[in-house]
Amino acid sequence: MSDLVAIAYDDEDTAFRVRDRLVQLTKEHIIELEDLVVVVHRQDGKTEIKQATNLAGMGALSGAFWGLLIGLIFLAPVFGLAIGAIAGALAGRFTDYGIDDNFIKGVAENVGPGNSAVFLLIKKITPDKVVGAIKEYGGHVIRTSLSEADEANLRDAFGTGAQREVPPPPA
Repeated sequence: MSDLVAIAYDDEDTAFRVRDRLVQLTKEHIIELEDLVVVVHRQDGKTEIKQATNLAGMGALSGAFWGLLIGLIFLAPVFGLAIGAIAGALAGRFTDYGIDDNFIKGVAENVGPGNSAVFLLIKKITPDKVVGAIKEYGGHVIRTSLSEADEANLRDAFGTGAQREVPPPPA
């Protein structure tokens, strides 16, 4: 089972620096993520969600492969490649993978204009190394699916900072 952790930051850029550090930690096999999302609540009130995984691109690549394969069987590889890529891109575009977008938007609305948040769906983690690597960026833990004891340890690691009250996700 995966664990969800959401950490808020007091500006728009810090979340992207944390994301880059987490990607580096993934390459070092210190953390394994199912999903990594950065949300920025702009000063104008608009919320921008940046998924780490481009599902449309992955779908196009997968669709192109299968389209090419089927096209080779029926002696029309170029046609199969094109149709497969288009179908795969559309399927990827409308697929919701990882953290629910409505949940992300609901939490992001409450971090306040000019702020940002990083949402992690964690498959496997070496907690002390990950916390040590991203602790320097500060942040406030706003939501987790961890046990109360683990969540308290995580909040302690990030310091007491201003706690934001975030309502539960929509049902």
